[in-house]
Amino acid sequence: MITNKGIDGGNAFDWGKTSDDYAKFRDIYPALFYQKIVDMGLCIKGQRVLDLGTGTGVLPRNLYRHGAEFVGADISENQIEQARRLSTEAGMKISYIVSPAETVDFPDGCFDVITACQCFIYFDKAVIGQKLHRLLKDGGHFCKLSMIWLPTECEIAQASENIVLKYNPTWTGAGFTREASMFSGEMPACLEGLFEIADTVAFDVPISFTRESWHGRMKACRGIGASSLSAEQIAEWEKEHIAYLRTVSEEFDILHFVTMLILRKSTR
Repeated sequence: MITNKGIDGGNAFDWGKTSDDYAKFRDIYPALFYQKIVDMGLCIKGQRVLDLGTGTGVLPRNLYRHGAEFVGADISENQIEQARRLSTEAGMKISYIVSPAETVDFPDGCFDVITACQCFIYFDKAVIGQKLHRLLKDGGHFCKLSMIWLPTECEIAQASENIVLKYNPTWTGAGFTREASMFSGEMPACLEGLFEIADTVAFDVPISFTRESWHGRMKACRGIGASSLSAEQIAEWEKEHIAYLRTVSEEFDILHFVTMLILRKSTR
């Protein structure tokens, strides 16, 4: 369970509550997303990588074929259970631990790369910078990654957000734009002096969905499946959202915006 005054009005949320749907519907990053990471010489053979906030192990599993040795860490035991299941079923040898990002316990200089996808917002900014700096080797890289849908440029995404907000008006995961500060290529204040910007990447990409997969993606978001809504409220949301989706095509694209901020450990 996570509580943050700046997120969802301080209401608690728990990704473990939606792990089944997360495993089914949130492995949606396109091949280009992973290729950009590899093209920068990251998460490849000969490197040891720590994926913070790994969830169901989406990043390690999709980058596994490039040869890096991965460790995935997540605060949710249910998420890690799904990550282990999916990795085992795919024949992948990936290590996973249940741990908040702030308290992962490894020797100094243990990793070549640390990744955090869609999760940096949840970290304790007072401690995460020093933790990342300590765990990385000299010259190591921290990758802050995100992919968000753009509701102002996609009618279906906007309508789906509005239905979530009807049932969970405190949800702060709606209304994002390319200009949102958390997705910018700027150095986070908590990492200043500890890291230098090595590279920034930003691009639009359409992600294809069916009615079922988009409904599952929305259910597995923080505003519904991971929220503090009751089972009855979630059932009512499902009923209304499914009814809306019956008014659109069976298959459609949702425009997303990808950002990658690649930081190199500073030794000054």
